[in-house]
Amino acid sequence: MPDSVNIEDMIRIIEGIVKGIDRNVEYLTNLDQAIGDGDHGITLRNGFKVILDRIGELKGKDAGQVLETVGNILISSVGGAAGPLYGIAFIGAGSVVKGKHEVGLNDLANMFETAEKGILDIGGAALGEKTMLDAIHPAVLAIRQSAEENTSLIEGFERCIKAAEQGLNSTVDMVAKRGRASYLGLRSKGHPDVGAASVCIILKSVLSELAKLKRQGNA
Repeated sequence: MPDSVNIEDMIRIIEGIVKGIDRNVEYLTNLDQAIGDGDHGITLRNGFKVILDRIGELKGKDAGQVLETVGNILISSVGGAAGPLYGIAFIGAGSVVKGKHEVGLNDLANMFETAEKGILDIGGAALGEKTMLDAIHPAVLAIRQSAEENTSLIEGFERCIKAAEQGLNSTVDMVAKRGRASYLGLRSKGHPDVGAASVCIILKSVLSELAKLKRQGNA
């Protein structure tokens, strides 16, 4: 089997992301209560669960259409800043795989880069401001390097997650410059950013599903 995922695999991965967020709602809530509104986990869970309710809309589409549909669902269903940010990330990722029915590591690197650009365009954040970008950017660099080195899909994602987790850990010592946490000034130090944490959860959920597919001989 090629080292890639098809549309059926992609839908399974999306389902896995929804379940991964659901399992981590309490963790995300606790992080967000420390320096934010406390609702990041709940709003993500509620919004992503809409995808499960509408999973039938993803069938029969190409990779770009699947991701665009997911992005639009998130924009309309996830409250706060998270909905537009994650929504535009999925839509951006989908824009580079239009018409494709299989996605490999180089495709994923292109998807990640375009997703990050979308987040930058609408969010306006910069590295070091204690946001989801601090996990996303190193993940993008890691998966691009993996693609250039022609690693396996699994290894590429393992590197991607390691880089994202290092980015998440780096936010602990940062002073928040965005969102409600920014109102706390120096008091925002000592806590990881919840957006960066949810990025890591999503990436880990993808890897978990890829590992299952690999064991089944589908990826």
